[in-house]
Amino acid sequence: MRDFSKELQFKTSRSSGAGGQNVNKVETSVTVLWNVSGSAFFNDAQKALISDKLRNRINAEGMLFLTVSESRTQLMNKNKAIEKIMEVVDKALIVPKKRFATKPSKGQKQKRLDTKKKISEKKENRRFKF
Repeated sequence: MRDFSKELQFKTSRSSGAGGQNVNKVETSVTVLWNVSGSAFFNDAQKALISDKLRNRINAEGMLFLTVSESRTQLMNKNKAIEKIMEVVDKALIVPKKRFATKPSKGQKQKRLDTKKKISEKKENRRFKF
């Protein structure tokens, strides 16, 4: 996990939901923004992978954003936001393994055909014969 927290920008806003006076006067919700294409920590291939996998979280300006308002304090929300964005980017960088096409074995084919035959016979025996 690379620490690109120096490239992050933060915006604060009032949290939504219940909380009364505290919610109305304190900006505890934290939105973290990160410019994917302008990052110095990742190469072009990694940036393309991040942009592709996280395209639903990237806005028109090319900024990856994530909002956290779980805690009552701004500092805790900021720390959680940093943690989450690092986690999301790490998951996006994982390249899925290629699937190798395999064929069913003779035993599997035979078992499937046997079960098919048994079910067919069972249904045939249910019929009323004249």
